[in-house]
Amino acid sequence: MLNPGEARPLAVWLGFAAMCVGMFMAVLDIQVVASSLTAIQGALHVPLSQLGWIQTAYLMAEVVAIPLTGILTRAFSLRLLFALASLGFVAASLACALSPSFEVLIGARAVQGFFGGMLIPSVFTAVFVLIPRQHQVLATTMAGVAALLAPTLGPLLGGWLTETQSWHWIFLVNILPGFGVALAVLVFLKKETPDFAALRRLDIPTLVLFAIFLAGLQWLLNEGPGHHWRGGMIFALAVLVALACGWGIRRALVVAHPFVSLKRFANRGFAAGCGLSFVLGLGLYGSVYLLSLFLGLVRGHGPLAIGGILVVSGAAQLLTAPVAAWAETRGDARLLTALGFCLFGAGLIANGFTTIVSDFDALFWPQVLRGLAVMFCLLPAARLALDHWPPAEVADASGLFNLMRNLGGAIGIAGIDTLLTERTPGHVASLVARLQAGDPAAAALAGLPTRLFHNQAMGPVDPVTQALIEPMVRRAALTQSCNEAWWILGGIFLLALLLLPLMRSPKNQAFTSSTCMRAKLSWPSIGSRIGPSTTSPVFRPMRRIWLGET
Repeated sequence: MLNPGEARPLAVWLGFAAMCVGMFMAVLDIQVVASSLTAIQGALHVPLSQLGWIQTAYLMAEVVAIPLTGILTRAFSLRLLFALASLGFVAASLACALSPSFEVLIGARAVQGFFGGMLIPSVFTAVFVLIPRQHQVLATTMAGVAALLAPTLGPLLGGWLTETQSWHWIFLVNILPGFGVALAVLVFLKKETPDFAALRRLDIPTLVLFAIFLAGLQWLLNEGPGHHWRGGMIFALAVLVALACGWGIRRALVVAHPFVSLKRFANRGFAAGCGLSFVLGLGLYGSVYLLSLFLGLVRGHGPLAIGGILVVSGAAQLLTAPVAAWAETRGDARLLTALGFCLFGAGLIANGFTTIVSDFDALFWPQVLRGLAVMFCLLPAARLALDHWPPAEVADASGLFNLMRNLGGAIGIAGIDTLLTERTPGHVASLVARLQAGDPAAAALAGLPTRLFHNQAMGPVDPVTQALIEPMVRRAALTQSCNEAWWILGGIFLLALLLLPLMRSPKNQAFTSSTCMRAKLSWPSIGSRIGPSTTSPVFRPMRRIWLGET
């Protein structure tokens, strides 16, 4: 391992700057696809029920990669691992762009997420490993700007690339910067001695079981509605998911060096904090996915217009980060967390009253509420969850806390797909019956002239009129299903407040603030610490905006 400042100062800063660019690409690719989902759907003929795979494949692969990063950094060295992960990310991005089918795209997205999941936490470790202590505030600020700008600009950049070029360019844009990052890291960072013996600690069976569980659960949630949750394949999938989950949990509890240390959930406060992190992932990723579907399929917007609307939430989050970081060191953590979850829940529920004509103005304030809430949901909850761990264990606990957010996002998107697939046909049938009965309220929902409906049964509808009305009814039905999804997500956020009484207030706010910062910077080290820790007061409150990387 390098001692901070051991290499040439300029070379270290150039190498670290390149790592920040790599992290920017990895964070960007979580959201850059959001505004282009409907464009990809049309190009690759993707059923609505399977569209969520484009996002969940990336998130689930990140969930698998996060716990591996610590051991792989020991085995290959920080310099070599980051360069290899950058090249892997580039190769996967190229494969995404050249995908001839939906199935190939999903496989490439999974690989992209796996390597991206290594890039993001490695930058946090590099702050301690590469940068002298007196310059670590500047290094964290550099990384902070990159990580907060990426989710803010992602939807808008993705929409612009898709609108002006094609959807392939949201992946091709990674190629040249990715090669540049890998080359710069290899050139500017000092060569370290790998420790391949560390690979012996890799818990491969649990890793495989965890991957099977995640992929199987996603597949089950996607395929179940289409088969009405019956049939041999659905039963076999359910059994596979249950066995992989049960066996994986058993192994994680008994092996010496588990893939994920589930014993930490015995701590009631930490388990509650991870529950809050999971719920935040549901809302954070689920809301972007749901809104992009509504804007593309109901409103019929192109990728650039979708990106222009989605950017509102990211901008609000970016502007609120300094305020949240300041308040987090001065206010009661449980009250701040309650404020964040109430605001986020209110933003979700407010979106549940959209109609087929709702657009930027109607969607603006719900997005602002969610953007304002993100940091208040994340920073105090992290402090509550991590405060009571000994300093040597904080990094591992933090990794599991952050992993739960990605897991919540992946499962949330899959659940939204399931709900839309299950509920929309029923809403179509209900609207058709109400229109045939002459219901003016149903006509208003579908965007039909209400003056033609007088609560009297309508006569036979000719084929031309039927062809004209059918897409309007389907859009109205999808809007109703989306509203139900918004309400469910909002309800989950409000129910999550019941977890707060299970969490104790931090013992020492000054100590826990730096502890939370250190935990984020050492994120990859589940099961393996790879960098020094510190409680130095140089880590100012502003730096804890890093817990908000999404």
